Amino acid sequence: MEIRYAGGPTAVVEIGGLRLVTDPTFDPPGKYPIGDWALEKTSGPAFGFDDIGPVDAVLLSHDQHPDNLDNAGRIALSNVPLVLSTESAASRLPGVPVRALSNWAFHEFGESLRVTGVPAQHGPPGTEHLLGEVTGFVLSGDGLPTVYVSGDNASLDVVRAVARWAGRVDVALLFAGRARAPFVDGDLTLSSEDAVRAAEILGVRYVVPLHFEHWEHFTQGRDTVARAFAGSGDRLRLLAPGERVSLS
Repeated sequence: MEIRYAGGPTAVVEIGGLRLVTDPTFDPPGKYPIGDWALEKTSGPAFGFDDIGPVDAVLLSHDQHPDNLDNAGRIALSNVPLVLSTESAASRLPGVPVRALSNWAFHEFGESLRVTGVPAQHGPPGTEHLLGEVTGFVLSGDGLPTVYVSGDNASLDVVRAVARWAGRVDVALLFAGRARAPFVDGDLTLSSEDAVRAAEILGVRYVVPLHFEHWEHFTQGRDTVARAFAGSGDRLRLLAPGERVSLS
């Protein structure tokens, strides 16, 4: 498989002859309203959606926050054959080819790749009514590495549930910026330290962090991730924007 990092939560994943995009965010820096608050983006993507080439599907963890689906990302959704996401996203994105994946439900791309929806908890317990529905994904197939895409998840108990279900995970794309918001008492995504714990729980060979930079509401970033994984051997693949890595 190959992963190319655009920035924020957005990466291009090529696996099993398919090209997938995670949480498309291609807008420039600026402030993006979300209710009475605004998220501030500090850096644009390393490349645009038009630079990716044909896309087989988008893995959209959730649609309700502009740091996971922005204006340009919404336009991109109308130009792909399939979006895998939540029931909420399917109801809020008319005209977009969304297939909702409930927890443990799956979509198969022929015999080459299976994408399974897995739980995600976007904040402390009891904040779901504030933050909304989110999903993660597991990619699997004969002869392919098993890949976990966490989405905006802050719970190690969720990671444990995924590990019990999957049995073996080779590569984890972990959203790891320790996002915070003024209306929630607690982390909205994994911290760098919890990303290390998640990798240990999953027993993964490689970790590719996503969604740890380029937004002001992250309280940790690239340096924190690197320090946290310093004792983890060669497990960490910390990509620069625009960089790609091949994993096997």
